[in-house]
Amino acid sequence: MANFGQLKAKLNDIDQKNYSTYKSIKGSYNHDLFSLVIDHVQGDPFAAPSKFRIIVSQDHAKVPSNLYRNKDREIALRDYLTRQFDLVSRKYSRICGSGKSGIISIDRPGQQILERTSMFINDQQIEVRFLLALPANGRRILGGEAIKMICDYLPAIVERSLFYKSIDPKQVSLHVDTFEDASSLRSALQEKNLVSFIANGSTLARASGIDDRPLTANSIPFESPKTLEVSIETPNKGTITGMGIPKGVSLIVGGGYHGKSTLLRAIELGVYNHIPGDGREYVVTIFDAVKIRSEDKRSVNGVDISPFINNLPGGQSTQSFSTTNASGSTSQAANIIEAIEVDAKLLLLDEDTSATNFMIRDRRMQELIVKEKEPITPFSDKIAQIYQERSISTILVMGGCGDYFDSADLVIALEDYHSKEVTQNAKAIANKYSNNRLAEHKDQLPQFKPRHIAPESINLRKGQRPVHTRTKKTDEITIGQEDIDLSQVEQLVDESQMRGIAAAIVYLKEHSLNSHKSFDELILEVEEKISHHGLQSILETPDGNLAIFRRFELAAALNRLRTLRVN
Repeated sequence: MANFGQLKAKLNDIDQKNYSTYKSIKGSYNHDLFSLVIDHVQGDPFAAPSKFRIIVSQDHAKVPSNLYRNKDREIALRDYLTRQFDLVSRKYSRICGSGKSGIISIDRPGQQILERTSMFINDQQIEVRFLLALPANGRRILGGEAIKMICDYLPAIVERSLFYKSIDPKQVSLHVDTFEDASSLRSALQEKNLVSFIANGSTLARASGIDDRPLTANSIPFESPKTLEVSIETPNKGTITGMGIPKGVSLIVGGGYHGKSTLLRAIELGVYNHIPGDGREYVVTIFDAVKIRSEDKRSVNGVDISPFINNLPGGQSTQSFSTTNASGSTSQAANIIEAIEVDAKLLLLDEDTSATNFMIRDRRMQELIVKEKEPITPFSDKIAQIYQERSISTILVMGGCGDYFDSADLVIALEDYHSKEVTQNAKAIANKYSNNRLAEHKDQLPQFKPRHIAPESINLRKGQRPVHTRTKKTDEITIGQEDIDLSQVEQLVDESQMRGIAAAIVYLKEHSLNSHKSFDELILEVEEKISHHGLQSILETPDGNLAIFRRFELAAALNRLRTLRVN
């Protein structure tokens, strides 16, 4: 392995040469404090930055093993170190030439703590993966600036972000302990027969619709109704008390702007753990919770939507339904069935993002349009059946229709962001004011037939590139020449998850699509591989810009690929 003196000499030698000469520095170099690996060198100053890795021995880093003694603590510590590297590197990162010359960056986390490929730690070493835009003037190498960045700045960044002596021990312990406690809360939900838990004192409101940080001014801390209060022991913080939402059918009701959707949003993002100070640190939801909404114009491929939509005009079957332009009700039906296919245990719905004709059909409309002429069976007629037959719970925000009172096991009302349980009141009202509806479901939910992906329907190629993927925020993934719209998949929180999903689709195409496994088996295969071997296991080469995703969002991406065909 070459040393940093030799690297500095190389950079001096190639100063002012054509940018492509930077390729000569690819390789490994030894520094007194760490090893540097340059895995990929960008082709020009306007291309994606070069990929670097730094490996630091624990003899130098000296990070206490109690901070990563189990998987939860390790994930949290890796996240903390990533944030530290990001914070310190930004102080050294600066434009010093053409394109993004001089920028040092790492996968930047948000409010959620996600397992990432940016940082790894064990008893022997820490490995950090990051990007460095090698400096140039036009297409001429700036060797002196490169020496500053690599030989001067990087050692300083490593010492200030990865050495335990430079880290605030209270902050890192809080970060790790908070994550471990949240995971402990989530693990306790099953034994307590709960699907979600919202700790007293939580701040649920966000700064704005595009800012996921907590609302600091005039925010109202959450308090559980006494009838729903649950206390759970955690390993670090001790007893945490809050509202437990049990399995079954739960309604969140109340007037407009009183906090219904804010509560539901916190619940749906409770599948992730949050950073200290977020306000939702101890809001947790079972991992298998899926937000369902209508999604006009999405494609649907071979999905059995017959429990909700049947008897179409013209006799078209809905047991293997496909369309390139789904309506609101059709898309919502497909979203539910697709979630069930990959073993969702909790459905989350908000009337504001649902198709009205999918959610309700009152007695007057039943009288005017007889069932034989209405293909849609509303969700109100299926919500209880889904729980009774499949043990799939639902939490539904509903402010405009009391028809769901009959099916509800629990009703929570929000008034000025304060919660109270009103189940008995809702049941009494349902008895007093009968809706006189005719129940429209008769058959049991079917045993859905396995779907099998036609391998040729996923094409990774674009032009001369055998594999082409690209992401756009949490809105879009490009696979080959096809754009997958994920803007309505609301539990995606980070573009690095999108990159992870894209990598998983590439992995499936190259390794598994010819195995004759069903759609759900393929999704489970990826989930299990990542669970046992890490996110890096689905990659051919090191990449520090991926974050963990759930099987539900991987399935959502595949289901929205317009070229997808299933058998």
